[in-house]
Amino acid sequence: MAITISTENLLQFKSHFIFATLVSLLLISLIFVAPRLLTILAYFWPLFVSTGLFLVAIVFFGRVSPDDPDSTTFGERTGEGLLNYVAG
Repeated sequence: MAITISTENLLQFKSHFIFATLVSLLLISLIFVAPRLLTILAYFWPLFVSTGLFLVAIVFFGRVSPDDPDSTTFGERTGEGLLNYVAG
């Protein structure tokens, strides 16, 4: 049972070879050309810190503020004054 490799057999898998070659080239280029993770973190650290602080503020104000739907703010329901202003 000898397996013979012919050009016809290889041409059957032409698209597979092309796809594997392109994926390999893409991975190699990403490894050698892409910046390192520490470089990206060093560039974007202010954005990450400000986003984290913003999320902490959202959680803090979500726990501190009243969540009673019948609560009133300055004598009117929440957003009622804005709706009246928009409605005219």
